[in-house]
Amino acid sequence: MFEKTGVATREMVMEKFPSVERINRGPVAVVECWQKIPCNPCQTACPAGAIRIGEDINEIPRRDEERCTGCGVCVAKCPGLSIMIVDGSKSADTVEFRIPYEFLPLPAAGETVVGLDRAGQPVCRALVRRVMNPPAFDRTPVVTLEVDRKYLYDFRNFRREAEAHG
Repeated sequence: MFEKTGVATREMVMEKFPSVERINRGPVAVVECWQKIPCNPCQTACPAGAIRIGEDINEIPRRDEERCTGCGVCVAKCPGLSIMIVDGSKSADTVEFRIPYEFLPLPAAGETVVGLDRAGQPVCRALVRRVMNPPAFDRTPVVTLEVDRKYLYDFRNFRREAEAHG
């Protein structure tokens, strides 16, 4: 299925996510890198040494969820936009996602957006909490969104309301 559509299956997604217990303790990276390619900015950027590729630059990154502090440096550094930060520690009802977002115009804090799954299909509504776009992110803004907890494994991106209707 993945080879035909490019969309990860539920099983593939579940293999990349840390345990719910870890998510509930605080922010942690989810590295959805699916194929072996020569890439290692995530390993280089991680100040905690929580993302490792190893000797062969073509290997798929491995995240040590206990070492990961959820700082998010890796999110903006990943050229494949494959990393997000998930934090379930703030609410029993919602989960916070920090995701890379390279479309313009950027959303604003307080804006409600359409949450999308990995196939780009609408699955929920999400509240934009914060938009970070400092020069150190090299033109990869990071958007923090609040999403209903039941979409923890489904939510992956978003589109603005104006884009949904126009």
